[in-house]
Amino acid sequence: MVVADAHTQGFSLAQYLQEQKTIVETALDQSLVITEPVTIYEAMRYSLLAGGKRLRPILCLAACEMLGGTAAMAMNTACALEMIHTMSLIHDDLPAMDNDDLRRGKPTNHKVYGEDIAILAGDALLSYAFEYVARTPDVPAERLLQVIVRLGQAVGAEGLVGGQVVDLESEGKTDVAVETLNFIHTHKTGALLEVCVTAGAILAGAKSEEVQLLSRYAQNIGLAFQIVDDILDITATAEELGKTAGKDLEAQKVTYPSLWGIEKSQAEARKLVAEAIASLEPYGERANPLKALAEYIVNRKN
Repeated sequence: MVVADAHTQGFSLAQYLQEQKTIVETALDQSLVITEPVTIYEAMRYSLLAGGKRLRPILCLAACEMLGGTAAMAMNTACALEMIHTMSLIHDDLPAMDNDDLRRGKPTNHKVYGEDIAILAGDALLSYAFEYVARTPDVPAERLLQVIVRLGQAVGAEGLVGGQVVDLESEGKTDVAVETLNFIHTHKTGALLEVCVTAGAILAGAKSEEVQLLSRYAQNIGLAFQIVDDILDITATAEELGKTAGKDLEAQKVTYPSLWGIEKSQAEARKLVAEAIASLEPYGERANPLKALAEYIVNRKN
């Protein structure tokens, strides 16, 4: 992890992440209480509260605060983003998809509750996420509507689902072009990361040009995130990752390292992060959290 560099001198990313993660964990716990039917709420909470970096809600909070908003304005959306991300992990781990037994160091949802409840837990988290954004207090309705529209685009056929479909269709093929790989990951991974940042900005009342600038920042870190993920699938252990290592190779997936090699992949990720950081220069020290989070993405070990 990078704590500070030339862009963020005097800013402790480690401290910031710990503080923000604690705040997010508390908010997530309070966002979803167990009621009837108990089984589905337990399954939803099992995966939602299973830990993880909480990078997506933290990005949302950081963007909102950089543009003059407050954590309270963005917290419901931050939690909703983690609900949507958790849904994607539950469904991605299913036997019909990536068929994984381990997530965040724990048995996957379907291994504990069965495939039927796991599917329903993901569905319930997804629908509840939109409700939770709509229930945000003290934020103008038109801002919430913009966020809801962008969330729908990011998670549907225009975003996560579309990327997942092309990913499944590409498995086992040896002639997948880098353009197809970029399409997969800008949709499957990048679209949700992008809306984390833009939603935070919109909730703070950002101008359209500011939202566009933060979109470019998020697109760069989103692609860098996936390149690093591909590298870690090869170089890290299951204990480090908290999930099964080597799954891409086993599934015969084309990845950035398989096309470029590890060295070029690392260089490309660093270039994307440098561009992301440069785009935030107009915001000065207010952008330190987002700059440091970009650095963290390219230097992370899991």
